[in-house]
Amino acid sequence: MNWSTQFHQALPYHEFLTRHGTDAHRQRWQAVYDRIQITDQQRVLLDGFPRKMHLLCIAGTWCGDCVRDGPILQRITEASRTVELRFLDRDERPDISGELSINDGLRIPMVVFLSEDHIECARYGERTLATYRKMAAERLGPACPTGVVPPGEEYLTTVTQEWLNEIERVQLLLRLSPRLRALHGD
Repeated sequence: MNWSTQFHQALPYHEFLTRHGTDAHRQRWQAVYDRIQITDQQRVLLDGFPRKMHLLCIAGTWCGDCVRDGPILQRITEASRTVELRFLDRDERPDISGELSINDGLRIPMVVFLSEDHIECARYGERTLATYRKMAAERLGPACPTGVVPPGEEYLTTVTQEWLNEIERVQLLLRLSPRLRALHGD
C-alpha cells in the first residue's frame, strides 16, 4: 500500500466532518471534542517528540467509536507540533478498510501510524482497552469470569491517555529507528 498517496488524499478533521457528516454527526463529534482535555503533563510529553509522524485514521462520521476517538485524536494532534492527523471515510475506501480488517470484520476507527516519509510503523484501533473493559462490563455483566472492572468517571480521560500511550510508543519506535537516526544524525 502506498501510504503517502493515501495520506495526502485524506482529509483534515474539519474537512472530513464537513464532507462526510450530517449536522447531527458534526454536533456529536463537537460535543465530545468540547469535553476532551489535554493536560499540561501530556502537552510536555507531546512537545518533546522530535520525530514527525502521520496518523491516517479510517473512520465514519456515523460511528459511535469514531465519535469518541476522532475528537480525542484531533485534540492530541492540536497539542503537538510533530503529529499530523488525516481521515479517510471507511465506506468511500473499501480497499483500505479491507486491508485494515480485524477478525475478518471492517472495524473503525483504525489508525495507521506513518513515519515522516510515510512508512508504516504501526496500526492501532478500533477500540482501546478501556472501551473493551466498559463494553464487557455492560454486556457480560457481573458474572463475567474475566474480572473486568468498568472504567470510572474519567472514561474519556482514560481513553485519551490510551491513545496518547500508543502515539508515544510509535514516537519512541521512530526515535530509536536506526534508519531515521542515520537520516537525522542522532
